[in-house]
Amino acid sequence: MKRVFDIIISFFGLLFFSSILLSAMFLVWWQDKHSPLYISERVGINGSRFKMFKLRSMLFGADKSGVDSTSSDDHRITPIGKFIRSYKLDEVTQLWNVLIGDMSLVGPRPNVKSETDLYTKEEEKLLIVRPGITDFASIIFSDEGQILEGRKNPDLSYNQLIRPWKSRLGLIYIENQSTLTDLKIIIFTIISIFSKKNAIKLVISQLEKINVDPKVIKVSARVEKLYPYPPPGSNEIVSSR
Repeated sequence: MKRVFDIIISFFGLLFFSSILLSAMFLVWWQDKHSPLYISERVGINGSRFKMFKLRSMLFGADKSGVDSTSSDDHRITPIGKFIRSYKLDEVTQLWNVLIGDMSLVGPRPNVKSETDLYTKEEEKLLIVRPGITDFASIIFSDEGQILEGRKNPDLSYNQLIRPWKSRLGLIYIENQSTLTDLKIIIFTIISIFSKKNAIKLVISQLEKINVDPKVIKVSARVEKLYPYPPPGSNEIVSSR
């Protein structure tokens, strides 16, 4: 049922957004005459590798810097790229990955191998399902770029501040996944484009219904400042990346 839902929504989603995507692709190509697509290898279900398609928001060849996490003040982001990221257009192109079966509409976000290699045994459970375009964590940490802004080591900061909770929320989704939950997350994601505050309230309400750890709920409310914390399955805070 989930796969059928993914195929139908991704197919019509690509049709619906085709004119917007084509216009954005032309603008990206026009700025530097390089491919408007950024194709990056990600780790998928059961550790398989796949090529993820994104509308390029950075300078051509930016991936060669060796930095995997991106802050909002990253000098590699182009002016057009800032617009693309603001409206999540770089995520819309991943509907193609959903259509061909690499990804699902809803599921833990796919990571690069250098990040999945750091997974604890508990976090490896994130790889038993197809990665998705959105999930609880995608809504809660949609401001990942702002969180990492000004950090000397964005990758380390990501692993200390975001990964611990992003992974926990991904595991919570896997343990409670259903067609109804997927529909709710999709609706919450759409709402977050217009009002992140209201979307977070809806996510918190859903987490409370399934009796999630109060600490996870407190952090997910995003009222307090994030602090370094161990990833699930570990008692130690990541100290190097």
